[in-house]
Amino acid sequence: MTDQHATPSAAGVDAAVTTAKSLHLARDIPQATVSRLATYLRVLTGMVDDGILIVSSEELAAAAGVGSAKLRKDLSFLGPNGVRGVGYDVARLRARIEIALGLDQGHRVILVGVGNLGRALAGYGGFGRRGFSIVGLFDTDPTLVGTAIAGIDIRDSNQLDAACAELEPTIAVLAVPDSAAQHTCDRLVAAGLRCILSFSPLMLTAPAHVEIRRVDLAVEMQMLSFSSARNAEGEAVPVPAHATSNGSVVAP
Repeated sequence: MTDQHATPSAAGVDAAVTTAKSLHLARDIPQATVSRLATYLRVLTGMVDDGILIVSSEELAAAAGVGSAKLRKDLSFLGPNGVRGVGYDVARLRARIEIALGLDQGHRVILVGVGNLGRALAGYGGFGRRGFSIVGLFDTDPTLVGTAIAGIDIRDSNQLDAACAELEPTIAVLAVPDSAAQHTCDRLVAAGLRCILSFSPLMLTAPAHVEIRRVDLAVEMQMLSFSSARNAEGEAVPVPAHATSNGSVVAP
């Protein structure tokens, strides 16, 4: 990574933010690109923390685990970026991506279901630095209601409707048992939530204006199982004496 000594001007970052706002409103970014933008943002945030001011496309692409051509195509959705032969202004590019992902104003998050998974999510300190503030915790277990995690009191889920009006959350996270997932989703939608992240494997139904993202950990492990089996099959195949690896002959 290239570490320059010239500090980016505040005016330059402000201009980037203004430009990105207009681009965010005017352009439709593919879902696959959105996913990679989130990865670029994580990498750029780490670079800012390390004091890196300028990064080349090759360096950023390598750190994000993508090809440089794909990275440049993804960033083209944000408008002109970087200077040929110089690279990207790290702070300015991070600001543009934050706007494109809708993170510039931050998000207020409530979490429903504070069992083992919910407790781990509630106690994770990394959400705040990425623009997500947990403002409410809810559960039906009377032994949990009234206790606190990371300074936030756990409320009874029966108070969910009134609490949503009070807390004004923009995102809800569901970590409830499958049997309660759809009912809880319905209550959140009725309370005005339009963005829900569910850890239930069930396919929840909601009106078209509500975005539901589902995280199924079992599916992710099944994908890893497939990769493991495929790699094992590849290792079991005998390598011919004349085969090459990275352009070099493999010794018999």
